[in-house]
This record gives sequence, structure tokens and C-alpha cells, in this order.
Amino acid sequence: MPVTSADIRAAHARIAAHIRRTPLIETPSPVPGASLSLKLEALQHSGSFKARGAFHNLLTRAAPAAGCATASGGNHGAAVAYAAQQLGIPARIFVPTISTPAKVARIRACGAEAVVGGASYAEAQERCDAYVADSGALKIHPYDAPETVAGAGTTALEWQEDLDRLDLPALDTVLVAVGGGGLISGVAAWFAGRVKVVGVEPEGARALHAALEAGAPVDVPVASVAADSLGARRVGDLNFALAQRFVAEVALVPDAAIVEAQRWLWRNVSVVAEPGGAAALAALLGGAYRPAAGERVGVLVCGANADLAAFAALF
Repeated sequence: MPVTSADIRAAHARIAAHIRRTPLIETPSPVPGASLSLKLEALQHSGSFKARGAFHNLLTRAAPAAGCATASGGNHGAAVAYAAQQLGIPARIFVPTISTPAKVARIRACGAEAVVGGASYAEAQERCDAYVADSGALKIHPYDAPETVAGAGTTALEWQEDLDRLDLPALDTVLVAVGGGGLISGVAAWFAGRVKVVGVEPEGARALHAALEAGAPVDVPVASVAADSLGARRVGDLNFALAQRFVAEVALVPDAAIVEAQRWLWRNVSVVAEPGGAAALAALLGGAYRPAAGERVGVLVCGANADLAAFAALF
């Protein structure tokens, strides 16, 4: 096991003072016959679950004078910028041109340098790698690193603990959006077969789905409304190893279902979710995942960094 439940528990002890323990919402399911539990990581510092992995990296790895650097579609970059600001570490964030202005503005508001260039996340990663090689800055990978995975897995630890504390039924299944695989591999490492973990990817960004079919990570084309957060061209090696062992299946959802999930979350629980943040719920709304009668389903709402003009246009 590259990341274990013990690693995740240790990660939570390190980062607990720096993150929000985000709430659960029990709400009627859009699918009759199933019950629904939402974990609202959209309310996390910097607007996504990514703050967990960012803090865990910076609290366990020493940053040199050059500080830290990362490539990101936006959410991971904002999280690293926020964590670095809180810990007094310089940060340079490389983002592709597809990142929304709102995400770039959030990165800069946290005092980090945002370097915008390249048409895709992969191109931003290449620029970041060149800078790290030249400067010696600490590279923080958005998903394919044990510190990132363990940090992300603390979402599942809290979810289980809070259900127990509130005397609510345990989950049968959790639905988790997938980009490069950091979140789902952390969640899967925590639940480790005790809860069914289902990945959810846009039809136009199916890195994990393709990897599981091929038996190894492979490059995929990316074209989706959620590409700025779920647009990794290739799932991480570490993430694939955990997903192959503990992820039951991967559901693919069309962009139209993702947009409808954004609307549902606002209308039913007053939560603003970016497309990637709503993707897991889209599997329920669009029928890509069909729960059994009485199934207890958890949905991780993982990001809130929507462009507000685009979000308002949904209504």
C-alpha cells in the first residue's frame, strides 16, 4: 500500500489546525429510493479539497529559499498559494490559458505569482518542471505524490467520523470526481474496500476510465466543461495503483449532466459548485450511476471556484 489509512490519520493530525472541517448535509436524493449524504469540500479554504494536500506537503517537506512551485488548472494552485501564504513560503503557480479568471485571481490574491501560459494542464506542468529544475524550488504535485494523496484522504476520514458522531447510517457508496486521481485515490485508500468507491469523469476527460481499461495510465484527449479542474491528460501512477485496487467502477457523465448538477446544488442546498465540483452528483442525476433501493450514497462536492458570470448564466 503506497498510502494507508494510518498515513491518512497522521496527515489529518498534521493539517487539522490549518483546514476547515467541512460540513455534511443530509438531503433527499434526486434518485427515489436512495438516501444522500453530501460532503461539502466546496466550503474548504481556497474553495476546494486541494487545501488538504497543499498543507500536508508544506508541513512535511522543507521548502528552500526559492519557495515552492506547482502546475494547476486553478484549484490546486489556489490551495498551494493559500497554504504557502499562511506558512510564509514564496509560491509560483503555473496555470494554462483555460483556467478561469476567477481561479487566477484567487491565486494572486493569496500573494503567489501566477504564470499563465500553455493551452493545457500538461503544458503548464512542463513549464513548472523547467522552473523547478532551474531554481531548486520545492515541487508540489497536484495528485501523483503520497503527501497529496494522504492529505486528500482526510476528507473521507472526517466523513466517516462525523457520520458516527451524528449517529447517522454508514455509507454504502461514495461518488468522487476524478481528474488526475489524487482525491479518489485518497478516499479509496481510507475506505479500502469497506465502502464502495465510484469514480466520476466527464465523457471528454476520462483519464482513469481509460487507464483501468488499458491496465496502466495512458494519455487521453481532454475536452469538457470541467477541463480546468478535471482535465488531466493522464492519471498519476500512484493514483492508478490505489484506484486499481480499491475503486469499484468509473462512471462517465456528459457535460449537460454536470451543468444540471450545478443547478441542482444551488436550487436544493444553496451551494455554488464549479463544473468539476458538481461532476460526482451528475452521475446520479444523469443515471450514469444507478443506486439500488435503499442504498446509502455519499457525494463529494469538491470545488466551488466557479466563474460567477458563467454560473449565473446557467439560470
